[in-house]
Amino acid sequence: MLRYLIRRVMWAVVLFVAVTIVTYIIFYAVPANPARLACGQRATPECVNRAAHYLGTDRPLYFQYYKFFGRLMPFSLRGGPHLKEPSLGRSFTNRQSVNYTVGQAAPVTASLVFGGAIVWMLIALPVGILSALRPRSLLDRIAMVFVLVGISAHPVWIGLIFVYFFSFKFGLFPISGYSCFFDCGQAQQGPVQWAYHLVLPWLTFAILFAALYVRMIRANVMETLNEDYVRTARAKGAPEWLVMRSHVLRNALLPVVTMLGMDIGVALGGAIFTESVYSLPGLGRTLLQSLDAVDMPIMVGIVVFATTCIILINLMVDLLYAVIDPRIRLA
Repeated sequence: MLRYLIRRVMWAVVLFVAVTIVTYIIFYAVPANPARLACGQRATPECVNRAAHYLGTDRPLYFQYYKFFGRLMPFSLRGGPHLKEPSLGRSFTNRQSVNYTVGQAAPVTASLVFGGAIVWMLIALPVGILSALRPRSLLDRIAMVFVLVGISAHPVWIGLIFVYFFSFKFGLFPISGYSCFFDCGQAQQGPVQWAYHLVLPWLTFAILFAALYVRMIRANVMETLNEDYVRTARAKGAPEWLVMRSHVLRNALLPVVTMLGMDIGVALGGAIFTESVYSLPGLGRTLLQSLDAVDMPIMVGIVVFATTCIILINLMVDLLYAVIDPRIRLA
């Protein structure tokens, strides 16, 4: 297990370094003159020269990346081993710390993504399992219609439908906005208001993934039910609930654990649509605003932060997978 852990951690570190290299090249080396962007529309030659020296764009590319990577490290690359806060730089438009901007937006996106993941698993697990146990029944046919609608409909369209009926027409939920889970100085805050403002975004966000997981869980359970070890357990007189728990679900849900880690990473990118519909101040909406303002430090900070989260999530899923299935440790 220790060798498996070390190997996975090393791969995660290599992947993080590769992501920072590609991100830096895309956002800083390819665009023309980041120093002019930092000075704004009325850029004078003196301002451009000062900005280039401050940003380090007047130095070779490898040195620029060295400074960029050094700011990301939680320890100093020179001057002795001492801890420091990783820095994503400062915004071109308002000179505000990118760490602060990402720190304000990340909890909103995390609330949406992880809350949506809980919702889609709560929908997909019982529906997928019951559909597999009763194939071609009324429940199974309704579930397959739900799968077709969930896969075909775009989250923006679903969100607008939800807003019209549940917010505008019936007034059950707020049309837009976000409420803090903890005390942050808002008029409406706390866990109840937080969940109340996120019910519709969670449902909108979860429908697509719930549809995909219903189909995957249904197929895995039906395939596992036909395995020899399941028939053997039943022939020995094991109770049906024990067969389902110990033999069917434990093996059928192994691919679901892997897909869940991958899909949370995909969901981070797809959150931008739901955040736009409900005006949630998350990473997706902040990224759109930075694209409009051509604020490269904000864009780079969000990309690096999001990809780092994806790497860590997949690392945890790999470790969890090894705990569930010990054979993985020998691969």
